[in-house]
Amino acid sequence: MAKKDAGSRVRDALRIDGELPDPGSIPVGPGKKAKALAKLGDAADRLSALQEALFAEGVGGGRRSVLLVLQGMDTSGKGGTVSHVLGLVNPMGVRYAAFKKPTAAEQRHHYLWRIRKQLPAPGQIGVFDRSHYEDILVPRVNGLLTAAERRRRYAELNAFEKELTEAGTTVVKVFLHISPEEQLKRLKARLVTPEKRWKYNPGDLEARGHWPAYQQAYADIFEKTSTAHAPWYAVPADHKWYRNWAVAELLVETLAELAPRFPEPGFDAGAELARLKGVGVPA
Repeated sequence: MAKKDAGSRVRDALRIDGELPDPGSIPVGPGKKAKALAKLGDAADRLSALQEALFAEGVGGGRRSVLLVLQGMDTSGKGGTVSHVLGLVNPMGVRYAAFKKPTAAEQRHHYLWRIRKQLPAPGQIGVFDRSHYEDILVPRVNGLLTAAERRRRYAELNAFEKELTEAGTTVVKVFLHISPEEQLKRLKARLVTPEKRWKYNPGDLEARGHWPAYQQAYADIFEKTSTAHAPWYAVPADHKWYRNWAVAELLVETLAELAPRFPEPGFDAGAELARLKGVGVPA
């Protein structure tokens, strides 16, 4: 994918429309780490202000929210993105949920049951570290879904996300696109660095052995579930600094388009100021 000009919207440049960008590429935006870090600082101010307005709008009775869905192979940086990007905003306005293998209790319900329990409230930015797409991705790779069952789940997921958008939630679906070479480096780093060993899971190697199957499963997901109301974006993730900047910009653009507003107070601000003039220090 060729690099877009500096004026391109990040959402336009990264929206999946056919071939994915190279995992180490810079499709749009800063091409150097130092510049990306500086721009991430700029994005932090904009993101924080927009998120505060969205949160206040929700407190004032607004219905709108944002749901950031993060998908990607192991070590692609889902947790790192949460830390570096959502760490820029007030945690009061963020709802985070990580989805691992369903528990026995969760398996007794429809697969969307546990997802619905973690949806953001009005005014919040919800973050899914893995998501409802795990319930088609992993079973498909493990040969547990027939073609007919996959089609049914694609339809269910599209209907679910349409329901969310109609209720006021803007869904931002991001695929963190990492190369197998970079994944291998990060897996090794987890083993040789004592403070990173807690992140290592022996099962990651098993999933790596199914790399082509996962890539095909993702390709089908993008084709079947990238809709007008909930498109997919591919963020090249071999460079962590670029990944963080790109996701931050996706959120900034999304919130800026929503243009959340602070609610009007239910009182006369001038009258309250006048009252304060007569208030002394408590004895």
